[in-house]
This record gives sequence, structure tokens and C-alpha cells, in this order.
Amino acid sequence: MAADDDLTVTMNTDTSRFEVQLGGETAFAEYRLKGDTITFPHTVVPDAFAGKGVGARLVQAGLAYAKENKLWVKPTCSFFHACIAKRPELHELVPPDMREGLATP
Repeated sequence: MAADDDLTVTMNTDTSRFEVQLGGETAFAEYRLKGDTITFPHTVVPDAFAGKGVGARLVQAGLAYAKENKLWVKPTCSFFHACIAKRPELHELVPPDMREGLATP
């Protein structure tokens, strides 16, 4: 099995996904680019990736891409939404009209 450091996130523009490969399986976060916005509608992390922080790495890669390209982030995927909600410093990446749902208790 690969060490955690071997789990590299790649941006696959052919499938519109950020991906991590492990043992023939793929974890991914789908994205949709439109204008100045990137939407993350769906994330899949197979059981083979459990406990390796792969979901967090996918979110980090997607948000890094958004920051680098000055894109608004629409986290319609519940996993992306939850990750952003936990980190108030990331709320500024989300369009103002979508921030209300990011309030943390």
C-alpha cells in the first residue's frame, strides 16, 4: 500500500475532477468552471482511502486552484461545504450570497 505522502492530487481536465489514485481506485472531487466561478458538486472517496486524509487533500487542491486563479467557490458538495464552514478564513472564497449557510455554531 502507498504511503500517505505518495497520494498526490492531480487535476484531470478531461474528466473535470481533482483525483487521487490508489491501488486501481480513484478518489475525486468533481468541478465545473463557468466564468469566474468554480463549483464543486460531488466528492467520492472510496473505502480504500479511509483514514488517509484524501478528502481533505482534494478540498485543499480545489481551493488552492480557486485562489490561484481568483475564482469564486460554490461548494454545492456537502463535504466541500462542511470543510469550508469549519474554516472562517475560507469563507471569503464563497460568493457573498452563499455565505449565510457557512455560519458555524
